[in-house]
Amino acid sequence: MAEKRVSRWYFGGLASCGAACCTHPLDLLKVHLQTQQEVKKRMLGMAIHVVRHDGVLALYNGLSASLCRQMSYSLTRFAIYETVRDVMGNTNKGPMPFYQKVLLGAFGGFTGGFIGTPSDMVNVRMQNDMKLSPELRRNYKHAIDGLVRVFREEGLKKLFSGATMASSRGALVTVGQLACYDQAKQLVLGTGLMGDNILTHFLSSFIAGGCATFLCQPLDVMKTRLMNSKGEYTGVMHCLRETAKLGPLAFYKGLVPAGIRLIPHTVLTFIFLEQLKNHFGIRIVS
Repeated sequence: MAEKRVSRWYFGGLASCGAACCTHPLDLLKVHLQTQQEVKKRMLGMAIHVVRHDGVLALYNGLSASLCRQMSYSLTRFAIYETVRDVMGNTNKGPMPFYQKVLLGAFGGFTGGFIGTPSDMVNVRMQNDMKLSPELRRNYKHAIDGLVRVFREEGLKKLFSGATMASSRGALVTVGQLACYDQAKQLVLGTGLMGDNILTHFLSSFIAGGCATFLCQPLDVMKTRLMNSKGEYTGVMHCLRETAKLGPLAFYKGLVPAGIRLIPHTVLTFIFLEQLKNHFGIRIVS
């Protein structure tokens, strides 16, 4: 009789929180680069600028909002994807076809992206606050304070500003991360050259992180601009047109820091997830 362990529904959220704690400074630098009106600084220059003006701890501005986002966005998408995948895998007595993984990833990511939009918006604002002049800073104390203040001062609708972009990005990221990770891991194990170990998890998640970065970067740029706007854009299409005026490369602004942030985040997420699954997962004997 074979035995395997599957994830509990909340493992994805916990694993993503652990990864976010490690990669948050890179996420902050990515947001700063994406909200530049002109390309003035690269990643290293932006990091030096932030540390010089606001100190090392400024690299962790908005961490509470980032963790809040992971426990809404990532928890939802992992719970949907892994639960349905495991149910269908047991029903079909084998792994899902790749196209089904893509469709399931897109659905889970879109749903998670919508649910995580409020905390994602507060995260972007908190990370970008230090760039504003003192009289324009929002000065949210933490994620919950940010959510409450946005609701009171700007209304419920503003909490879901950029929801279209966030949901679409969530769908693409989840396809790139979860579906590609599963497929890459299946192919690596299928060679018979490697076992189900941390090296396989690293290689598969590295491939998934690269796929996710390439797929989602244009939407990530637009999402960041919409969430950080103060009325500059009337909607998604207006933001698209204004960004396009800066040239095609504007949609890939911050690509290097996005990859440097998303690939390690993806690797750490899946390594943490596999360890949680191996030590605390649900034991299934078949």
